[in-house]
Amino acid sequence: MLPEGTDITWTSQDGLPLYAKSYGPDDARLTVLCIHGLTRNHQDFEPMIAALPRHHRYIAVDVRGRGKSAYDPNPNNYQPPVYAKDMLGLLDTLGIKRTALIGTSMGGLISLLMARAAPARVTGVVLNDIGPAVEKTGIARIASYAGKVAPVTDWASAAAAVKTLQAAAFPGMSDERWMDFARRTYKELPTGEVVLAYDPGIAGSLGKVKPGAITNFVMWRLFGAARKAPLLIVRGEISDILSAETAEKMAKRHPDARLVTVPAIGHAPILDEPEAVSAITTFLSRLETAA
Repeated sequence: MLPEGTDITWTSQDGLPLYAKSYGPDDARLTVLCIHGLTRNHQDFEPMIAALPRHHRYIAVDVRGRGKSAYDPNPNNYQPPVYAKDMLGLLDTLGIKRTALIGTSMGGLISLLMARAAPARVTGVVLNDIGPAVEKTGIARIASYAGKVAPVTDWASAAAAVKTLQAAAFPGMSDERWMDFARRTYKELPTGEVVLAYDPGIAGSLGKVKPGAITNFVMWRLFGAARKAPLLIVRGEISDILSAETAEKMAKRHPDARLVTVPAIGHAPILDEPEAVSAITTFLSRLETAA
């Protein structure tokens, strides 16, 4: 069961109202900042938080343009470096000196940027199905639907839409789970209309992703800058974003890394899978002991 949460609001450096939700005791020995992927929001982490130990504090964010955070009037700000500054601003607002990071997909890139910008503030990083090298097929798939999903009429059609887009990544998922997925991806307006819980303008950032030798060099350099923080790499076995080869290379290049693979799951694991829960629980316990 998901513990009761507390709303958090703060303002970005450029004046945008932002939102996060805190679960667990404020005075916990270990705080865990959870950062979602491109088209998701703080609710993406609810299944994981419900499955993890209750004595940690989990702060799940809505990156600008998602969920309950304000949409940015300038779509050019929908970039990981801007998001990373927003996250550090949240830590400053709450007076949090050090935190563990769990980043799914885009949230993992934000986590790496934070670890480079403020290494003393990061106790450890969980990268969920993301790495320095991103597979072109996965980027093309996400680009095909981000900001372009057809309108739905109700929650049943929202669940059907999510299943259509994500079925290959989550084979065998029950209808109940698809409905839960939809309720974490869409929102209901006061009018009763069900809409996606993100600004369609976020899709523009995908057009700026140019895989190639220069990008790979820059991204591996960014990954290398996070060498001081213990690392847990979670990969979906059938992911089209993080290849097994890249994940293994990451584990070998980092001096303190562990790789866990979630079987029969694509991009990205929900993190309530038994393999993910076990690995993250052990990882956070280690970080708490070292805190």
